[in-house]
Amino acid sequence: MTRTMPTRDLTPPAIRHAARLSVAPMMDWTDRHCRWFHRLMSREALLYTEMVTSAALVRGGALHLLEFSQEEQPVALQLGGSDPAELAEAARLGEEAGYVEINLNCGCPSDRVQSGTFGAILMQDAPRVAECVAAMRAAVSVEVTVKCRIGVDDQGPETVLPDFLVRVSDAGCERFTVHARKAWLKGLSPKENREIPPLDYALVGRMRERFPGLHLSVNGGIASIDAAEECLAQGVDGVMIGRAAYHQPYDILGRADAQLFGGAEAPDRETIMRQMFPYISEHCEEGGRVHQVTRHMLGLFHGQPGARMWKRMLSDGVAKPGADVSVLEAALDAVLEEKAKSERAA
Repeated sequence: MTRTMPTRDLTPPAIRHAARLSVAPMMDWTDRHCRWFHRLMSREALLYTEMVTSAALVRGGALHLLEFSQEEQPVALQLGGSDPAELAEAARLGEEAGYVEINLNCGCPSDRVQSGTFGAILMQDAPRVAECVAAMRAAVSVEVTVKCRIGVDDQGPETVLPDFLVRVSDAGCERFTVHARKAWLKGLSPKENREIPPLDYALVGRMRERFPGLHLSVNGGIASIDAAEECLAQGVDGVMIGRAAYHQPYDILGRADAQLFGGAEAPDRETIMRQMFPYISEHCEEGGRVHQVTRHMLGLFHGQPGARMWKRMLSDGVAKPGADVSVLEAALDAVLEEKAKSERAA
């Protein structure tokens, strides 16, 4: 895309500061269009790619999976894999593509990920994770980080998590994002694994006290910017938010810079929407479809007058042949009229 955003400081201290709030890597959701949209709301938060497997990059040659716009920065690449040499090569490709951080997935509990011997199942093999991290660290100059769980299945988190942190940090990882739930590898779906195992934020807090040299972010069940601020006040270094940031983006990212970073207020929803028009038009001119971008924008007016109308008009309009940015213009006009009616009634 030809439009540019302000130049960013992408040094390691700046990236760590950005990790004060990050948007979780989410399959089928946090693609480059989603990240462009999110970046309009927060100039500060750290954004992540969807998980990309090392095999897809190294054996499959799927380098298109690394494409992104520098205007999205700071952006971290999350990798899935368990072969040290392959992960090292994938990390090198990620650094060459311009990512400011390479993150190893040790938290996803899905059957597909388990069958590839990566994700949460790696919590059972900390020495392998350490070997992978060491190989990645040797291959790149950007920071290598890990996203993990507090344990899996019948493991005791009080024992497993500190052992995992020691082994993996000794291999060169200084920054971890900990999903504060166990993962059950059998018997629970990925969705259930995000909801049923109890959260243990206190354990992550104790790890922060026990390992003062590490940068620890907490993830899991954090659904508002106020909850994120409370977690930070309790001593963790960062907070990662997933689905709430996707479904209620303005409520999270639109408040993040001012509330968590001491920065400027975000533009209002209408301004952000209008800033997306050129991006979407150019995407369509390059052969893309409106839906590829607008599917990430359905929650922009969450909790506002006309929110349901916004979702309906976007969903219905982009399905029509030849749909273009005029669909969004019409939906925005309808929402603004609904807002005006609500204000008059008040």
